[in-house]
Amino acid sequence: MAIRILPSQLIDQTAAGEVVERPASVVKELVENSLDAGARAVSVDVEGGGAVLIRVTDDGGGVPRDELELALSRHATSKIATLDDLEGLLSMGFRGEALPSIASVSRLTLTSRVAGSEHGWQIACNGGELDGPRPAAHGYGTTIEVRDLFFNTPARRKFQKAEKTELSHVDAVLRNLALARFDVEFKLTSNGRTVFALPAAVGREGQERRGAAVCGEEFMQHARYFERAIEGLCLRGWLAAPAFSRAQADMQFTFVNDRFVRDKLLRHAVRLGYHDVLFQARQPAYVAHVALDPRRVDVNAHPAKLEIRFRDSQLVHDFVFCTVEAALADTLVSVKDVARASPVRGATLAGTGASYASVRQESLALAPSGVREYLPLYDRLHARPPAAAVVDAPTVPPLGFALAQLAGIYVLAQNTSGLIIVHMHAAHERITYERLKASLAAQRLQAQPLLVPVSFEV
Repeated sequence: MAIRILPSQLIDQTAAGEVVERPASVVKELVENSLDAGARAVSVDVEGGGAVLIRVTDDGGGVPRDELELALSRHATSKIATLDDLEGLLSMGFRGEALPSIASVSRLTLTSRVAGSEHGWQIACNGGELDGPRPAAHGYGTTIEVRDLFFNTPARRKFQKAEKTELSHVDAVLRNLALARFDVEFKLTSNGRTVFALPAAVGREGQERRGAAVCGEEFMQHARYFERAIEGLCLRGWLAAPAFSRAQADMQFTFVNDRFVRDKLLRHAVRLGYHDVLFQARQPAYVAHVALDPRRVDVNAHPAKLEIRFRDSQLVHDFVFCTVEAALADTLVSVKDVARASPVRGATLAGTGASYASVRQESLALAPSGVREYLPLYDRLHARPPAAAVVDAPTVPPLGFALAQLAGIYVLAQNTSGLIIVHMHAAHERITYERLKASLAAQRLQAQPLLVPVSFEV
């Protein structure tokens, strides 16, 4: 075949294949444009999971009449003008491909009104063919309607999932943006039903309320806020306690300069910070915001801008790792201090009326030999008071008092919260590990230098 220039519409549809993967991709691009326009309230309405209709309304600066056609033209943008602008980028979008790409595979209508204008203006694009602009009634801001997504690309439409699945992706995109921009109000409506409405979050309490609405109340109950800044890097957010670990990495939110990203470096650094307190097969839960000079990060590494590159990747990795590790260490220390400072006087097992001392004696008498052998290990986890003081101020070990043994591996114990199931060998390893750490911190480790060093692989 001879070399020739492709038709404009085919070029736009090819670009749409990179930017527009599913309805959630359209929502992401349009809402990011709203945020760049200075919007403080963004409303998203979808029908049919977004395949039938996507409507995004904002109260941003709007688009003037004479720029409406340019807004739907390829590589037309107001966000960059020179290479320096691209290297120091702070806006969410900048390529100028989103709107024309979306318009090439849908029936798009853009209505906007800028401050000082008597009325709004509307332009339509049907599969890449422009119509307008014409006057239209509209408040200050912009509304973009995207109907019949992929109506002219049936192959792409066949790959779309069920309505419920596509709606879940739209929901996830908006929740990510809601955690990135606490100062903006977000609302999602599906088929006329409100999915969620998040008012603008002011202050720490407001941000934590939004975090609870997005991640769940249980996450925020187990999470602790942290913040640290050094050498032009700032890291803040919420780290969930190791007890709130997950089987999957479905509650890990990383943001760079208020942009949601899926960066392996950041996730590895946070995971490494949890390494000392989290079982290897479990996944931590967290919300982490990184702020740094935009010139130190390249956000133009991926068409959807979900992957980025740091210019000082090792520095960022070490900073995140050390910050998370220190924040978790402070959390564990504070929890231990509270436990030691709050002994339960005259405590009884919930719902039994029996004292811990009596239950302790009964458990010793009834426990299998395997449990009796490991009871001294549990005692070392908690500094037990003298025998005379137990009657007056009994305290409960963190893992409770052993009651039975299961399958020769697990110990069934009871504490103030209820039933505790403990893996005996894992507990033994943990006790030994904590003793080594305490000895290392107190510089009490016994060491014997060798005349000839021994090299070995671990």
